[in-house]
Amino acid sequence: MHIPSLKLCFILLASGFTLVLGDLTTIREALVASVSMIEDVETDALIAPIAELSSPKTPVQYWRRGGRRTPARYPDPKAPIDSSFVFARIQYTSVRGEPLGTGWTTDYPEGDVNFMRRFEEFTTSPISWDGSYPNHVVVTLYNEELFKYPFIFMSDVGTVGLDNVEVERLREYLLRGGFLWVDDFWGWQAWDQWRFEIGRVLSPSQYPILDVPVDHPIRQMLYSIDEIPQIPSIQWYRRSGGYTTSERGSESATPHLRSISDENGRIMVLMSHNTDIADGWERENEDFDFFSRFSFPAYAVGINVVLYASSH
Repeated sequence: MHIPSLKLCFILLASGFTLVLGDLTTIREALVASVSMIEDVETDALIAPIAELSSPKTPVQYWRRGGRRTPARYPDPKAPIDSSFVFARIQYTSVRGEPLGTGWTTDYPEGDVNFMRRFEEFTTSPISWDGSYPNHVVVTLYNEELFKYPFIFMSDVGTVGLDNVEVERLREYLLRGGFLWVDDFWGWQAWDQWRFEIGRVLSPSQYPILDVPVDHPIRQMLYSIDEIPQIPSIQWYRRSGGYTTSERGSESATPHLRSISDENGRIMVLMSHNTDIADGWERENEDFDFFSRFSFPAYAVGINVVLYASSH
């Protein structure tokens, strides 16, 4: 497993994850309490900085105020190119509906904002700031600003429909070195919809969809992702009383991490299917049980993905 240059390392075994925590100058005494997903692990092993997640930071809660949604935060075309990490979300048109989904706005904006804050907190990589606010953006595939962002994200892609221009633009973006992560689509109907659309972008005969093996670098960047976590929406979690994480029953019982790579083996498209990784970011301040069970693995996966995208 790749371990960056560290002053101090601690290993946390938690629900299939080996988290390698580094760049510590002191050992903070705060320990994670009431973490239901961890069994048979001594609490002394739960050492900061991941322990800071035991006190969720208050995110900017402005997704719905007065029944209205926050407007999309588009980039300023006159702004200088920032080499720091920017979370760029793709705005697209939905052509079908999925239960509990809201198309491209799913998990927006708190998921994007919270992830950026945690990414800077738990890595040495800087993020882009707009004053005191994490500089996340929404772009369309038509937008020339698209090529400023080496990492783009799409949610609820079982509803997406791309026109011919969007297909060409996304293909160009990916083949020029861009990285796309799609998340939060459940069951076979959503999978078939996405597989059809991405197949128009990248021919499956040349660029097949494959499962990401456990020893792939993307699963071993900073955290060892031995198992893909199944993270439900918080609505599903509450409705089910926390007893099940599969939003489509037996049809979505197994979470998958799949990818499409270029001729050199670089992942261009990453797909987290039958799981909602971004809900573990978005909802960290709403429900402590949900937070303590799902936010740890959600951030571990997300940090690995962005570190991979930034270095490949």
